[in-house]
Amino acid sequence: MTIRKLATAWLGVALVGGLATGLQAAEIKVLSSNAIKTVLEELVPQFEKTTEHKVVLTLGTAAELKAGIEKGAAFDVAILTTQGIDDLAKQGRVDANARAALARSAVGMAVKKGAPKPDIATTEGFKNTLLAAKSIAFVEQGNSGIYLKGLFERLGIASEIKDKLKPLPASNPAAHAVANGEAEIGMTQISEILPYGGADLVGPLPAEIQLYTVFAAGVASNDKEAAAAKALVEFLNTPAANAVKKTKGLEPG
Repeated sequence: MTIRKLATAWLGVALVGGLATGLQAAEIKVLSSNAIKTVLEELVPQFEKTTEHKVVLTLGTAAELKAGIEKGAAFDVAILTTQGIDDLAKQGRVDANARAALARSAVGMAVKKGAPKPDIATTEGFKNTLLAAKSIAFVEQGNSGIYLKGLFERLGIASEIKDKLKPLPASNPAAHAVANGEAEIGMTQISEILPYGGADLVGPLPAEIQLYTVFAAGVASNDKEAAAAKALVEFLNTPAANAVKKTKGLEPG
């Protein structure tokens, strides 16, 4: 059975159960990290079609979205790093009993499509690649970008590559900048590299310096659309949804 058929079968069961309990179609506001964007782009339309719920999606970096929620941004479901969701639960903004890990993501390197792929299999190779590069792009406030700035310091190359760094806003992902020729190499979550046809994935960072990030979903506390929000979170962890995550460069949560 195909991924789409599996998803539709699950959603059919969920819809019947929802109708039986009087669940009405709802508008679900979702604030999600860019790392899960391609997964949501494929799965949300399936969820909407079968349940008749409407998902309103806002994307950004996990740090920016969390800050917005702390300032009062309205949401039904937040998809952020597990630490971000846990922090919001401690603040009473997310229902601690309605959270679920969705996927684990790794950081990778991208070059322009067709360009030679440098050797980054080892930490030494990774360092040499950065030292030889003409420009290095990353989203400054992204989870990977924050990590990379500290990594450059730990590797002892921060001062040497300082003038090559191109910190980017969330609106201009690193792989997009590489595909457009704005930077020679870019680093970000692998799931944010694969969608860009003009960029090639070199590979993940070496294991000893890799950053693995687990993204989780949380439902807003006392949410008036809690039933629909929980149904969406449950759907995003079905076997069919997990199969989609793998095709997008993510490991199921």
